[in-house]
Amino acid sequence: MTFPEFKDIIKTRFPELTETQYSRFEAMEKLYGEWNSKVNVISRKDIGCLYEHHVLHSLAIAAYLKENRGEIYGSMSADGGNRILDIGTGGGFPGIPLAVMFPGSHFTLCDSVGKKITVAENIAEALELNNIDTVNSRGESLQGKFDFVVSRAVAPLDKLYQWTRNRYTKGLICLKGGDINEEISLTATRYGLCEKNISTWKIDNWLEDEYYKGKFVIHIGK
Repeated sequence: MTFPEFKDIIKTRFPELTETQYSRFEAMEKLYGEWNSKVNVISRKDIGCLYEHHVLHSLAIAAYLKENRGEIYGSMSADGGNRILDIGTGGGFPGIPLAVMFPGSHFTLCDSVGKKITVAENIAEALELNNIDTVNSRGESLQGKFDFVVSRAVAPLDKLYQWTRNRYTKGLICLKGGDINEEISLTATRYGLCEKNISTWKIDNWLEDEYYKGKFVIHIGK
């Protein structure tokens, strides 16, 4: 997918984006290409699919919020918005695309692998994203509270909830695939959660591509 094709897709969902935001999305292709040749944060065979498999996948969280949780989307978009932890960010997904989308919110990108955090930190700096800081740490060891925790394919849902349930005050929003019904049931049973407080949203509601079949946004609210 080329950047103009990517831009056409997100313009339909997010017509409010500015040229500065588009410029930052466009710059990601070169930056990730250069850094991935030094540190393998994206599969070599997949780096050519940066926009469709990584950036758009990350932005599915924003698409879900805009369609289903307008109050959260609005609070993230506002100046002085939410504090958000991206646990297991790797090279910066979903945190960096979301930080471009929500410049009024502050993102902490956390990963236990130092070389991956180095990539995320340098890309955020090159994109002049002042709403990001990075931490080389295991997420469950991180101190402090956040409004939201986000993640992308980091761990089974019960493990992810165990690690993060004391880290957020408003919700956990993650990108997952596979048998999510089993994961949700196990998590709800193990931690006494009401399944009505766990929302799921099929990403192929928005992105009609075979790659997104069986991929979901899962939102556990407070």
